Amino acid sequence: MVNLGTPDAPTTPAVRRYLREFLSDGRVIDINPVGRWLLVNLIIAPFRAPRSAHAYQSVWTAQGSPLLVHGQALAARLAERLAPWPVRLAMRYGNPSIERGLDELHALGCDRVVVFPLYPQYAASTTGSTLEEVYRLLGRPWNTPSVVVVPPYFSDPRFLSAFAAVARPVVEELRPERYVFSFHGVPERHVRKSDESEGRRHCLQAPGCCEALTSANRSCYRAQCVATAHGVARALGLRREEYLISFQSRLGRDPWLQPYTDKTIEALARDGVKRVAVLCPAFTADCLETIEEIGVEAKESFEAAGGERLALVPSLNAHDAWVEAAAGLIRDGAPARA
Repeated sequence: MVNLGTPDAPTTPAVRRYLREFLSDGRVIDINPVGRWLLVNLIIAPFRAPRSAHAYQSVWTAQGSPLLVHGQALAARLAERLAPWPVRLAMRYGNPSIERGLDELHALGCDRVVVFPLYPQYAASTTGSTLEEVYRLLGRPWNTPSVVVVPPYFSDPRFLSAFAAVARPVVEELRPERYVFSFHGVPERHVRKSDESEGRRHCLQAPGCCEALTSANRSCYRAQCVATAHGVARALGLRREEYLISFQSRLGRDPWLQPYTDKTIEALARDGVKRVAVLCPAFTADCLETIEEIGVEAKESFEAAGGERLALVPSLNAHDAWVEAAAGLIRDGAPARA
């Protein structure tokens, strides 16, 4: 199981190390390597690390980072469900590392590996980067194990049903007037680079380009996010006019996927909407981007703009429905030996 990563501690030095590793990846900041090094090491890491460390301190638990804690809980429950198969949690950046996880599986005698990216939608900066690292590490030893990858499950009924199951208690208590499906953003150029049509003439070229998945946009992160939102909305019985789709966590001055979540939430409050539920189905575990960015910052912005209640729907974490769904997805990728 691989998630994106987390600092080892909510301190400026630890966050700076994490940011340098994360943002030095050419699939995350896809510019000239020299320019990327200068940007990350002279601008982003020095100036962003103190602010990010403060934010991490607000969500850190006695057991550690929420992303790590929830990941460990899911790994433990999946190990029970999938026994005797061993299960390991890894982070693309930070600890526990992918290398450590693969080494532990090798030491246990595993000759087949199932990689389960904890990102429902494909993006080159998440799934793509993770698989590139897994393949690099698996290719180093003389004896290379067999490997299969659980494909993106953004529209898998088990994933959609699990997210709806987590959302229902919040929805029943809040009775929202509107729902916002907030996905982690990526630069628009990343989506255009994923366009597989001739001349890249499909992605972000028309307002409805993401409403249907085709051969042109089959790897489009935005199209997969739209499919997820529609799928969870159907599972919750929502009408199309009841929910919006937006993107959060942008970085830098380049255009990122729109509409932006913060602007969307403020606009709803100004339009007189009093109760909003925010779902973040790009995340399978609660983390800084859900707990702090939505649960604190977005909530404060909504109330400041005239709204009354904004509720963050928890992520899947180690919910019973997600454990069952994840086990099924993993089993699909690990057929029984002939």
